[in-house]
Amino acid sequence: MRAGTSRDGRQQSRLLRGTKDGFEICTIDHKNDGKVRVDATITYRDDNHEVGVYAHEDEAYEHDNYFKVYQPQVDDHAYVCGAEDEELCMLTPDPITDETVAWWKLSCGRVLGIVNGMMLEFDKSTLAPLGLVMSHDELAGKQVAIIDSGLEECMINFEEDGMDGADCADTEQDDSREQAVLVFDDDGVTVVQPNDDGSYWRKIVRNKIARMKERRREKAAVEFAQMFLPVRTEEEAKQKTLSTWGPYTTTSGVAKSTGVEGITKKAKELNVYSS
Repeated sequence: MRAGTSRDGRQQSRLLRGTKDGFEICTIDHKNDGKVRVDATITYRDDNHEVGVYAHEDEAYEHDNYFKVYQPQVDDHAYVCGAEDEELCMLTPDPITDETVAWWKLSCGRVLGIVNGMMLEFDKSTLAPLGLVMSHDELAGKQVAIIDSGLEECMINFEEDGMDGADCADTEQDDSREQAVLVFDDDGVTVVQPNDDGSYWRKIVRNKIARMKERRREKAAVEFAQMFLPVRTEEEAKQKTLSTWGPYTTTSGVAKSTGVEGITKKAKELNVYSS
């Protein structure tokens, strides 16, 4: 594994090594001359049961520097009830800060929460964090409310011909109420729109393999340009090679912010220089 392929700077591979009683889960550290470290040993007791033994704690775990994410627990103090049943539910009575901790369920079963000044989505069965919905830069100092959004125009009038109201139905099996997640302050209201599949977490970090394939295609395009276009150097060929794809608008693989400058968060100040 070459340098630059991971965000944390490590160069490691995982190895499953079979034994007469089961198998071992190992780590190969390519930055340390390929040293093999045993992380866990799995031993089979019979055909249906196995025992896992961890060899040691994570040696690279820097406890004070790691980003810690709160995970909801059923009926814990941070659960806000009512969002799945009430037409209007004010989830955060006070402006959101880094200390705000709250989570709730929507009528569709999706689980959202506030932690570390961010809005996250959690798995509705395990309550494990799935991903970022809104970042701190567009959520801090605001409040969250859930309201019913299935208005009168969504009601189907069976006495009239046509498919009136069909646009309000997600799936044949979806009998939950339609709701809107709102983030607001005195300056305005932001609607947190779900993805096409109904989830809310922002799939900003694109698949690493897909990004590597894109770069290989672009490299092939540069070689094509050098052979068939009137260019003199590889650098000139790169300047004339572009990519188009959808629905993404960037090849960036890092998710740091969900805000859009000038729309859902304040635009950066422009530095204007004059002679």
